[in-house]
Amino acid sequence: MLLAAVTAAHPTAARAQGIPDDLLTRAERSGFQETTRHEEVVELAQRLAAQSPDVHYTTFGYTNEGRSLPLIVVGAPAATPEAVLGTGKTRVYLQGNIHGGEVEGKEALLMLLRAHGSRSYPWGEDLVLLVAPIYNADGNERISLRNRPLQHGPVGGMGQRANAQGLDLNRDHTKLDSPEARSFAALMTAYDPHVTVDLHTTNGTRHAYHLTYSPPLHPNTSPAIDGLLRGRWLPAVAGAMRERHGWATYYYGNLGPGGEGWYTFDHRPRFNNNYVGLRNRIAILSEAYAYLTFEERVRATLHFVEAQLDFAAEHAAEIRRVVAAADAEPLVGRRLATRADFRRSEEPVTILMGDVDEERHPGTGLPMLRRRDVATPSRMYEYGSFAATETEVVPPAYYVLPEAADVIERLQAHGVRTERLSTPAALTLEGFRIDSTAVAAAEFQGRRERTVWGAWVRSAETLPAGTVRVPMSQPLGRLAFTLLEARSDDGFVAWGFLDAAIEGGGLPVRRLPPP
Repeated sequence: MLLAAVTAAHPTAARAQGIPDDLLTRAERSGFQETTRHEEVVELAQRLAAQSPDVHYTTFGYTNEGRSLPLIVVGAPAATPEAVLGTGKTRVYLQGNIHGGEVEGKEALLMLLRAHGSRSYPWGEDLVLLVAPIYNADGNERISLRNRPLQHGPVGGMGQRANAQGLDLNRDHTKLDSPEARSFAALMTAYDPHVTVDLHTTNGTRHAYHLTYSPPLHPNTSPAIDGLLRGRWLPAVAGAMRERHGWATYYYGNLGPGGEGWYTFDHRPRFNNNYVGLRNRIAILSEAYAYLTFEERVRATLHFVEAQLDFAAEHAAEIRRVVAAADAEPLVGRRLATRADFRRSEEPVTILMGDVDEERHPGTGLPMLRRRDVATPSRMYEYGSFAATETEVVPPAYYVLPEAADVIERLQAHGVRTERLSTPAALTLEGFRIDSTAVAAAEFQGRRERTVWGAWVRSAETLPAGTVRVPMSQPLGRLAFTLLEARSDDGFVAWGFLDAAIEGGGLPVRRLPPP
């Protein structure tokens, strides 16, 4: 009853603009008191597709509980990968709701689709949009008023962070333990978007930014991709947000230990934008500020996506060239990172710190925090990128022995090109001799992470038929290197996929000696 009264007192701007109720999100219909459910996302997306010849509805996989993963394609003659690739346009994938409680991206993308269907946005000539509003659909449906405490709404509740398996989907991109992550990897292979934008909501440090963002953070990301994003793209988007809306945005971060330093998050490709970067694609993460009101967070996310698409459309041909150059870049013989740590900025930077007021949730009486319109410039060092702490030289190829069938299957699920030996092959190879190993005491994301120490040792060996060769002169070479190197901090060894072989005395991975 309370929620109904609040909703009635706050008619939405969309209704005021004459948008029919059946084209509104639940967030808009409720005056931003509630969030849209999976079934409603599907229904609205299908209605929008039925009303415009430029909008097509399909799905790209399933959740653990069997819910479909909607994909809305805009700017191609049909929703199939062949139709999308055949346009020759720059392809942009927009994803919301990887964490089921972070619902702003879902709402913003539905609003974006509705506006684009009315032909009010000018990107169609240059871009194909691949829109996935509700990636963690199972988590989205687990509504609770107590999820994401302290966040300012929606007061009608929101979903949970994890999927139905209890997995954080933004830690699953290398190990692929969830059907959602496998569906995403298959989409990346089939549709091959040049750009991905992954939409989140942050909490924690009380800063003054409406939204923060991040490029890929792994040090093995193509320098051309990193240079475009940090040098021009993200500064241009930040400038557009400031000029159009008066909002400050900045690189994602939180205060470090003791309140010193502005620290970004992890570099490993278990995270979406880092994974996409190692696939030689442009990736951008956004984090709306949790202590804005729900409606403010949705609108900040919507306008951030609009600014991204404006830049992508203006530089569409350049984006395709940068991605193609990254794919063609030779890796064999280069030294790449297997482990990394934060790199400190040369000089302190100015970070805008903020403050909040405490309000009470109308349904639970628990505290919610609301952003104050204050900004206090603070000088501190920034830890916004990573540098290698260990490296290895990229070999011409890796070989995975037939007994490591699970590893072979996961490589192929990522889209990594493999070749199976039909007959035995006598070769001079390197095998990893393990000197010592350690397994984490606590389980993380359903697995106990492992570290090995040792060295690659050369010997003559005959590989059996059925061994899989992984050539490193391929577009996914950076990703394959990270998955297969023994000391990699986010590879198959690290996630425990080769535990039985390691405990039996050997690692069923070989490599050709690097040049």
